[in-house]
Amino acid sequence: MEQTITHFDTRLLLAKYKKIRMQSELLCSPLETEDYVVQPIADVSPPKWHLGHTTWFFETFILIPHFSGYKEFNTQYNFVFNSYYETVGARVLRTDRGNLSRPSVADIYAYRTYVDQQMEVFLEHSMLSDELSAILELGLNHEQQHQELLLTDIKYILGHNPLFPPYRETDRVEEDLKPSIDAGFISMAEGIYEIGFKGTGFSFDNEWGLHKKYLEAFEIAASLVTNGEYLQFIHEGGYENFVWWHSEGWDWVKQQQAKAPLYWHFIDGKWMYYTLSGLQVVNPHEALCHVNFYEASAFAAWKGMRLPTEEEWEAACGDFNWGKRWEWTASAYLPYPRYTKQSGAIGEYNGKFMVNQMVLRGGSIATPEGHTRASYRNFFHPRHQWQFSGIRLVR
Repeated sequence: MEQTITHFDTRLLLAKYKKIRMQSELLCSPLETEDYVVQPIADVSPPKWHLGHTTWFFETFILIPHFSGYKEFNTQYNFVFNSYYETVGARVLRTDRGNLSRPSVADIYAYRTYVDQQMEVFLEHSMLSDELSAILELGLNHEQQHQELLLTDIKYILGHNPLFPPYRETDRVEEDLKPSIDAGFISMAEGIYEIGFKGTGFSFDNEWGLHKKYLEAFEIAASLVTNGEYLQFIHEGGYENFVWWHSEGWDWVKQQQAKAPLYWHFIDGKWMYYTLSGLQVVNPHEALCHVNFYEASAFAAWKGMRLPTEEEWEAACGDFNWGKRWEWTASAYLPYPRYTKQSGAIGEYNGKFMVNQMVLRGGSIATPEGHTRASYRNFFHPRHQWQFSGIRLVR
């Protein structure tokens, strides 16, 4: 059954579409052309690929199947910008995205302009079914997720250049400059708590399946671990003593010769930290950032505590300040009760990744508006440091 979209509704929808699409380009506006192409590691995608892939999503899932007479901008782009959708066809391997000098940055901006113009015509002259409206909403949220990854990847690209070039010199994007005050611990009573998305508005399918969870009584830190606290862990041999680490984490320490969080450099007798505005002295009062699950878990063990489960985090999050750092939990990324993977390519969005990954909760300075709801589940492999991730303790 089709749902009629009024002219007023269409105007609002178009405004939302344009605002989100423009934000991706604004994030890239400080870059030089050369910055758009770099892929230092497999986990980091070139900025120009993010811009092309998010555009491909709207072309592939909305315009091609639903806009009569639509002509693809370039029939080869499906191979270049398909990320992991096996249903849609073959694609460039993720590890090879940085090897593509073409399409050029100018080509990709032309591609975005073309698709945006076609989307505007389509939305102004179409009635959207509930199913198509849901795909459009998913596409917009998908682009916002890539905006977070885009900023994260840009920092990795610039932060691994030996010149440590700033992303923006005059605008400090990383906002956690105010001292983090130790607010103690919050006591949570034993009981049954509701977990999962509730309410109205958009949510991802990995949040669905509102369910009850029994939790033992626990205490959770009201504030995040600071750089100063983590410096103590480093100074007391945290990276040199296997006793604090999972076996896999200790293997990672030895293989990587890890000694500190990502972007920390010991220069002239002091710890320096690469921020989006350049190299700075580590501020001991700021919330710790860019640690992986192995480091978070080892630090918690060293403190005689642990990481919260995602259910504990969600049950308690109304009582503490959050959203400055994605926070590692002790929970594996698994489906909620009654989870059913959707059919077709859309079903590949979340369900296929529910293995060998850990859940992060909260949000960060890179997270777009609307993606820091209490039920939002982020997920990464335990080794990943490049996300804006931190630590909250439980005892």
